[in-house]
Amino acid sequence: MVVSREETFGPMALLYKFKTEEEVVRLANNTQFGLAGYFYTRDLARAWRVAEALEYGMVGINDGLITTEVAPFGGIKESGIGREGSKYGVDEFTEIKYISMGGISESS
Repeated sequence: MVVSREETFGPMALLYKFKTEEEVVRLANNTQFGLAGYFYTRDLARAWRVAEALEYGMVGINDGLITTEVAPFGGIKESGIGREGSKYGVDEFTEIKYISMGGISESS
């Protein structure tokens, strides 16, 4: 299906039949894109396993509206590098410098 190989920005829901958790994660990760992925489950252990296995910058579990100003927004693969929003969005504009100074003593 072409739509499963595109990065569509709009409301869309694709449904796939699968037999195992490993199969559905493989299908979901078989793309060059990685902005956001969503899934629904009642099993908390599965929620953590699948969320960690999905190759997406943002993952919604039982939630279709995952963006907020306090969460980092951004993807991986061809869906971008870095994050916008939250405290992590500033990192792209920050230059960090470490200064170590020794040999300073109180003068008399």
